[in-house]
Amino acid sequence: MDVRSEMLRLIRSRREGFSLEQPFYIDPDFYRLDLELIWYRDWLFVGHDCEVARPGSFLTVQVGDYPVVVVRGRDGLIRAFHNSCRHRGSRVCTADRGTSAPLVCPYHQWTYDLDGSLVFARQMAEDFRKEDFGLKPVACESVAGYVFICLSPQPADIAPFRAMMEPYFAPHRLAEAKVAHEATIVEKGNWKLVWENNRECYHCAGNHPELCKTFPEAPTITGVNGAESDPEMLAHWARCEAAGLPSRFRIDEAGQYRATRAPLLRDAVSYTMTGRPAVRRRLSDAASADRIGTLMLYHYPTTWNHVLGDHAVTFRVLPLSATETAVTTKWLVHKDAVEGVDYDLGELIHVWAETNDEDRRIVEENAFGIRSPAYEPGPYSQIHEGGVVQFVEWYARFIELRLAEDGSPRLRSVA
Repeated sequence: MDVRSEMLRLIRSRREGFSLEQPFYIDPDFYRLDLELIWYRDWLFVGHDCEVARPGSFLTVQVGDYPVVVVRGRDGLIRAFHNSCRHRGSRVCTADRGTSAPLVCPYHQWTYDLDGSLVFARQMAEDFRKEDFGLKPVACESVAGYVFICLSPQPADIAPFRAMMEPYFAPHRLAEAKVAHEATIVEKGNWKLVWENNRECYHCAGNHPELCKTFPEAPTITGVNGAESDPEMLAHWARCEAAGLPSRFRIDEAGQYRATRAPLLRDAVSYTMTGRPAVRRRLSDAASADRIGTLMLYHYPTTWNHVLGDHAVTFRVLPLSATETAVTTKWLVHKDAVEGVDYDLGELIHVWAETNDEDRRIVEENAFGIRSPAYEPGPYSQIHEGGVVQFVEWYARFIELRLAEDGSPRLRSVA
């Protein structure tokens, strides 16, 4: 039986409300199918508009086998390209981020304008046509300060996501913010384990003392389990919406993305050990009401987010192998906020830096146990792990449909 048939068989025979079979978390062939059928087809969050604020500024990202560069053009538009020189394939931009106008391949100095067109290739034949060898484009969209890419030659329509997300995020003006700090950790576990851990707070009381000072453990908080009948959530939504901030739980039909606002504990207004603001200068005057809590966005498979009145914390998930995942966290503040004057960096990042490291250890212990020959799928808590159930159901539906497609198109390697 080939790997596609085996994955499809296990998906169709899985027990609802239970974790997945072992190969989904450790098998390299299953991982390759995850890349092909999800990561190479869906919209992926890669960074923020403010990280490529000026023409020529760029950031790079690696998605499976695909190096990608995201760059701001002279016309102000943000574009993405396969970061592979059309000469002999070398990476054109080798740094994580930088500024370069134009983009010059370090190998033989083939030179590309910021729109991807080839403008210089020295000592080529007389009949060489530069217009035939521009950088290969990658679908790229900016949505309320977030940059998404899609590696598929036929990307899904992003308009429904934009229509849902922008009203929630536009008041926070993240496109005009700045990244105060960025940190990447590598968790030795499959990307789905990283998401499963994120999608519940069943583990929070025993593992996250810093986060639990401000973030509620109630399963209604993420909107999956009974939020619309929770008086505290209803009151919070009403208070925020009276201040002009869309807040109610919204989820797309396929279950891939959702947004909602949630209250923090007691009188807390920010993720700090005291609950007081970490940044004196608010992100935006348009979101200046008191106690707006946290605006949460989840978009599978790459990002979850917390946007508060004083700062935002955004998370990017990228798979490295069947058993390794990179989680990048960015703390965004007002573009004019000054470190040491408007905020103390240690205080700003403390809660989520500690929480991330605690989650890393949790995921790695989870992954260690799953490798045991004795592992078998176990039941999720219907009370506390509704978010995990929803994530696994989303994954199973998506992967089943794509496994079952006859002659489904696959991306070719970029030369």
